[in-house]
Amino acid sequence: MNSAEPNENDDNNHDAAGKAIPWRDLLRPHHAQPLAIVCLAVWLHAADSLVVATMLPSIVETIGGAGLVAWNVALYLVTSIVAGAATALLTIRHGLSLPMSVAAAVFGIGCLISTFAPSMPVMLGGRVLQGLGGGTLVSASFIAARMLFPSAAIPRVMAAISTLWSASALLGPLIGGLFVAYADWRWGFGFFAAQAFALACWIAVRRIDTQASDDETENAAFPWRRLSAVCAGLLLVASAGIDVSLERSAPMLMGALILFAVFLRMDATAYASRMLPERPFDPRHRTGAGLLMLLCFCVATVTNTVFGTLLVIKIHDVSALTAGYVLAASAPGWTLAALLLSGAQERLDGVLVAAGFGIVTASIVAFIVVFPTGPIWAIAATTFAGGAGFGMAWTFVLRRATSGLSAAEGQRVANAITTVQRLGYALGAAFMGIAANGLSFERIATPEDAGMVAQGLFIASLPVAIVGVAAMIPFIRDNQPVLAKKKS
Repeated sequence: MNSAEPNENDDNNHDAAGKAIPWRDLLRPHHAQPLAIVCLAVWLHAADSLVVATMLPSIVETIGGAGLVAWNVALYLVTSIVAGAATALLTIRHGLSLPMSVAAAVFGIGCLISTFAPSMPVMLGGRVLQGLGGGTLVSASFIAARMLFPSAAIPRVMAAISTLWSASALLGPLIGGLFVAYADWRWGFGFFAAQAFALACWIAVRRIDTQASDDETENAAFPWRRLSAVCAGLLLVASAGIDVSLERSAPMLMGALILFAVFLRMDATAYASRMLPERPFDPRHRTGAGLLMLLCFCVATVTNTVFGTLLVIKIHDVSALTAGYVLAASAPGWTLAALLLSGAQERLDGVLVAAGFGIVTASIVAFIVVFPTGPIWAIAATTFAGGAGFGMAWTFVLRRATSGLSAAEGQRVANAITTVQRLGYALGAAFMGIAANGLSFERIATPEDAGMVAQGLFIASLPVAIVGVAAMIPFIRDNQPVLAKKKS
């Protein structure tokens, strides 16, 4: 899609009946190219972390640096969130093509550095560049979903993104394992470098979008101070989650929250270069309520990601492979729900978001019962249901959150959704680490001990989910005010 073509996401181009366009229309050349670019960008970011996690033991065996292993994930997460926070401003100023092509190239350079890394510090330098590139790519992909497709197509695009995300969860570890078993871990990074450079060239040549938004940002200074505050806060969160203890981690999280509050205040008073939408996390407005809702549910559902596999093994005496597949059931649940419901009419968005996050909350309650006692199939079924609930809600959040907004404000909201998602997972991991420490996770000796820890972690998650439900109510309410539409 070039700049000469009309933006089909313009309000006047929306389907009056709110009906979803069929898949065959989305797969026609006009939409297929930007859809493929968006999906490949999401794949690079989502699969990279899982592939690297699988290859890490072999990486340490080759170049050492066991004491720095945790920072491979932490630095990637921190830099991806920081880059994601700035993506909306970049796309408002420069359109989509330039930021996305540069981000793909930066990601590829980071992969090349990791490919030839002689030591762990050099490897971490590559991971920083991968995080910067990957964070920008995935945030720009959500912005592209809103900018390049009509409103009626957004749930289909979100379903396609969900499918790629789920595929990465299933294929990422497999790909990493294949490189370790049959080639070399360095080829794994080379594999992703080749994809990233191909994507950069594709975007640069085909130019999915070349027109920046008419927004008051052109002459404003780039927000380095705000990004520094976010980066410092995220480093505190990452540090709190790596070596967890109440005495050490709690002050770090408090310091991080203070820095995030400083960032929000600075961003709110810098309209000409805002990175976030107006009044983020303010439940009196639909956008703020939606972002608060997403933050809470991401925090509340991180327990399985951080501790699930180990707890299933200790409680139910199953293999690591079985435990991994039990907890991976959320991926097909998410994808199936997204695909089956992506054709729903726009008037049902609020109902489906409510139903989806209601199922997620119910799955947390169910985990309190079934995780310590089993049977193992009940844990898998609950995991599947929780994933389906997220897929059901997530498919329609972007369309509802950006409805009625200007182009530039819509870009900020689309970008904020992915930034808040990753921030929620980072905060949730640190919070669950503190909770696990308080529940004597490191002193587990019996399956009963492990069951009590699992039960305690899900009980600790439930109040956060309840706050998410409270924020969801104004988000789905039809008469909830949205911010005034400005010229863009």
